[in-house]
Amino acid sequence: MNRRHFLHQLTGATASAFTLGQTAAARTLYFAGFDDLMKHRIADVRYTEAQLKWPRFVGKNARRDIHGYGPKVTVCTLTTDQGAKGWGLPNGRRSDELITYVKGKRVADLFRPDMGVTDPRALAFDVPLHDLAGVILNQPVYQLLGQQNPMLTKSYSGMIYFDELDPKAGPVQTLANGMDNILENCASDYKLGYRQFKLKIGRGNMWMPKEAGLQRDIDVTKLVAKTFPDCEILVDANDGYTVDSTIAYLKGIGDIPLFWMEEPFAETVADYRKLRAWTRVNKPKTLLADGEYDPDQTLLRELCEQKLIDVHITDIMGYGFTPWRKLMPELKKMGIQASPHAFGEVLKTNYIAHLTGALGNTVTIEGVPCTSDDIDFGDYKIVGGQIVPSPAPGFGMKLLKTA
Repeated sequence: MNRRHFLHQLTGATASAFTLGQTAAARTLYFAGFDDLMKHRIADVRYTEAQLKWPRFVGKNARRDIHGYGPKVTVCTLTTDQGAKGWGLPNGRRSDELITYVKGKRVADLFRPDMGVTDPRALAFDVPLHDLAGVILNQPVYQLLGQQNPMLTKSYSGMIYFDELDPKAGPVQTLANGMDNILENCASDYKLGYRQFKLKIGRGNMWMPKEAGLQRDIDVTKLVAKTFPDCEILVDANDGYTVDSTIAYLKGIGDIPLFWMEEPFAETVADYRKLRAWTRVNKPKTLLADGEYDPDQTLLRELCEQKLIDVHITDIMGYGFTPWRKLMPELKKMGIQASPHAFGEVLKTNYIAHLTGALGNTVTIEGVPCTSDDIDFGDYKIVGGQIVPSPAPGFGMKLLKTA
């Protein structure tokens, strides 16, 4: 998500998720777990960085150069006066003002299991508060949200980039060897349990002549679909196409049963009407997914209401965990499915597994194969192509690195 719009988007999400005029007393009305959460006050707030490691080098997409071997992320730990700890990715940058604000607050003043974060100023600690409440109440987050046993959802590998353009291979690399790289990476993720691959397309936007790039996108899609016939194919153009080149790509792959087309172009109502009219006749089962990059939530709602897209994919952290809890039932009413964006950080994937494990309405979850010396990711599994969230308290992960 474009960070310059983060606060604007978060504010908008907050407004839809809360009644801002409610009093502090109203926010702390009795609820299940109230007594336990009232016993704990926030005593310490600390930030540190954790290094995530992808299993291989990740290269280009339609809009960005090489991604490397994995990001370093900032995480936040909340500790109560009773010694309970909850941690996770924070929303936004560290703010001493907000740290001071939450210190001394009872957890019940900031959070309710049936609602999420109840104080808008505490949204910066949305995920850590969910984790903390789960630890205090000895429940995984999906149970906090009301689901005794999690609903399971497919998970796709989101790690298949322009691997045939990998600069590490040197200038003598042939196209055939490059295609082998793509198949090798798909095979690696297949062994991890994934039965869906999301292929990056849009090579002609920056890295190749447009027609040659379009043809390469088509060739890669056909090759992966042929090599892994038991897997579903998703594609993501990262806004690297126009509506006309999107249709040309879809024509080019022929009868391949594409699971979804993600962010084909910078979204507009007019372009999506044209694309929808074509897919309704020619690719009726292909889902249209949008909303990850620099999302305009008003426009996204219009696209959803007009049934011009099928899947809402705004980032789980960019929009916020509690706001997503509010958004999900609204999407259900509109007949729109969800798949919150998670790329780069398996932490996000695991958060989403709990969100959708409780609320459903998710067509698939973005998977990010990852390891870390700083984090124990816990008991999450890919079984039959579906992600199974950890049953441990909170999000079931442990931060090994101390601040």
